[in-house]
Amino acid sequence: MAGQSLPLRIMVSRHAAFYSPLIAGVAAGFFAEEGFAPTYAVVPAGTTVAQHIASGEVDVVQSAVSASWVALERGQPSPLAHFAQVNQRDGFFLAARDGTGTFRWEQLRVGGFLYVHGGQPQAMLAYALHRKGIELSELQGIHRGSTQEMLQAFRAGEGAWFHEQGPYPQQLETEGVARVVAAVGEVIGPVAFSSVAATRDWARGPAAPRFMRAYRKARAWVNSAPPAEVAAREAGFFPGISPGALTRAIEAYQNLGTWSGDVAIEREPYERALDVFAHSKLITRRHPYEEVVIAPPDA
Repeated sequence: MAGQSLPLRIMVSRHAAFYSPLIAGVAAGFFAEEGFAPTYAVVPAGTTVAQHIASGEVDVVQSAVSASWVALERGQPSPLAHFAQVNQRDGFFLAARDGTGTFRWEQLRVGGFLYVHGGQPQAMLAYALHRKGIELSELQGIHRGSTQEMLQAFRAGEGAWFHEQGPYPQQLETEGVARVVAAVGEVIGPVAFSSVAATRDWARGPAAPRFMRAYRKARAWVNSAPPAEVAAREAGFFPGISPGALTRAIEAYQNLGTWSGDVAIEREPYERALDVFAHSKLITRRHPYEEVVIAPPDA
């Protein structure tokens, strides 16, 4: 598609192997095949992808339907139109410092728990624990900020349990300081966790169908290709992470069904996400699907 190269400015809310459909779109050339010149950036600290979309600084973001509920709760329209799912499961793992024995969820009551605080990660964790008969407030939570700060604290001996997306728990496992023992996504099941979003104007524009063609291919590829092959393509996006840890994270996500199913955000997982946020009292009403989700631009 010579002469038709278009900028494609992608920004993500979090950076993890969990978001491999977007990462692989860049790393494995799927967006380039559709004539895009893609860039990939993690949202700067203290800002949101919604702010960057609204300002016109980026074209497409990795977000979550729940991000639009923040604006709707304030009585404001959301700048985000969510048109495709990245993941249909929670992507956080639990790792234990003690690598022996069979894991039981009630064991989390003993020992400090380094978990991702705030927003959707905490809400999903609280919901999964509740389904296991445990309240998050019962646990000895430790808040250490960013992923790198959490990793540093755990490596230094703080906490008995670690909660993050892959490949970070798998990296701790590679280093011999932890063992991955559970996946939150197995407890909650299908849920509208993370999504691809843009402005409604962009989603109606000529670039959107081309984006979707590439994105569908990238998502299908990361779901079916050998994990080591996906990891090799994405390695440059994960400095400091061993190839084995990245491979195991991708394999775990494939086995979990994280990237399976159609790319459209369906109503049932959207409603389950509402259940999760209602449990943590992060929403005051059930925001209608039609106010948040649109069909994929090539539908």
